[in-house]
Amino acid sequence: MKVAAAFDHRGVHLRNAVLESLAGHEVIDFGTDTDAVRIDYPDKAREVGEAIQEGRAERAVLVCGSGVGAAVAACKMLGIRAAICHDGYSAHQGVEHDDMNVLCLGSEIIGPSLARELVDAFLGATFNGGERYVARLQKVAEMEREMKHGE
Repeated sequence: MKVAAAFDHRGVHLRNAVLESLAGHEVIDFGTDTDAVRIDYPDKAREVGEAIQEGRAERAVLVCGSGVGAAVAACKMLGIRAAICHDGYSAHQGVEHDDMNVLCLGSEIIGPSLARELVDAFLGATFNGGERYVARLQKVAEMEREMKHGE
């Protein structure tokens, strides 16, 4: 699978764990690899979001300090379904029922072991495709169009 990964200056603390879990996938690494310089999460959200929108990546993992800012920023982009997940159920269920394409993590909330578990659950899941889940996603897409989201 083609997976984009990005970290702001606080998210970088989970970088090694996330990249370890992405081994075996085609990874687009948008950095950063240091906390010495402030990197704003909206910039990283845009990079991974555009990679998905342009078809360069199928999914992404985006890490900031809490995961909240990353999820908020990523969800502003058309077609991006991002969520903060700090438990295994949400990480796979978000894909299975909601076709989540960006997993957001908080480096100040979880440690490396749980980060690896969540990335594995996220990437190991597939969208259910059931009628009720598709209908819900169609409603979300309609909301995006009606609200001119992404323009």
